[in-house]
Amino acid sequence: MSASRYDAYQRLRIDRPRPDVLRIVINAPEKLNAVDTVAHGELSEIWRDVDCDDEVRAVVVRGEGEVFSAGGDLAMIAEMIEDYDVRMRAFREARDIVYNMVNFSKPVVSAIQGPAVGAGLAVALLADVSIAGRGARIIDGHTRIGLAAGDHAAIIWPLLCGMAKAKYHLLLCEPLTGEEAERIGLVSLCVDDDAVQDTALEVAGRLTEGAQHAIRGTKYALNNWLRMAGPIFDTSLGLEFLGFSGPDPREGMAALRERRPPRFDG
Repeated sequence: MSASRYDAYQRLRIDRPRPDVLRIVINAPEKLNAVDTVAHGELSEIWRDVDCDDEVRAVVVRGEGEVFSAGGDLAMIAEMIEDYDVRMRAFREARDIVYNMVNFSKPVVSAIQGPAVGAGLAVALLADVSIAGRGARIIDGHTRIGLAAGDHAAIIWPLLCGMAKAKYHLLLCEPLTGEEAERIGLVSLCVDDDAVQDTALEVAGRLTEGAQHAIRGTKYALNNWLRMAGPIFDTSLGLEFLGFSGPDPREGMAALRERRPPRFDG
């Protein structure tokens, strides 16, 4: 895979911090790395491109600066509410973000600092190894704006932290720190905030030095748990996007903009 292919990405900054490791950086620091329409599409496609890159054995994914991602860009969400065609394009991309990560053959390490929300959180938690800073703030956020949790939550949260904790945090949009996320099993490892990036690179480096067929085979087999949960994910994603046509997301977005509690009556 030539470097020029990666140069086509606008919201993802790609570099190679060490041999055999590719780093994907969600790069919109002026809006806390929120995922807009361009970034959403790129996060769905990047995994196919990297899978074809024979110079990559492991991937690190992070946000620019000390923030992973503030979630979906509000302008994108508003456009999805108003425009059916935009909504269906985003539906396909949201599906591909999950399934392309599940089927990506190489190990992925996420480095989670600051807020990790929505579509960005999907990438963070679908990584094979997730490294969170103690001060990370992890929140799914969907029900807070009147939508079913569809990005990734139903397919992965119950496997990571159990059904009781998954329901508590997803239904109530209750946030977790990195320490709390590690305690309940939602992330692989919690470290000091200033050690997140170095730890992620160290883990990725160890993965590049291991037996590649063994590592990729183990990942493939373990991800069959996620493949079996595909119908659960498809249902959650369908219910999320069905919700865009109702009144609750409009109220949820208005409440966010006006910085007030939402008044749902859908």
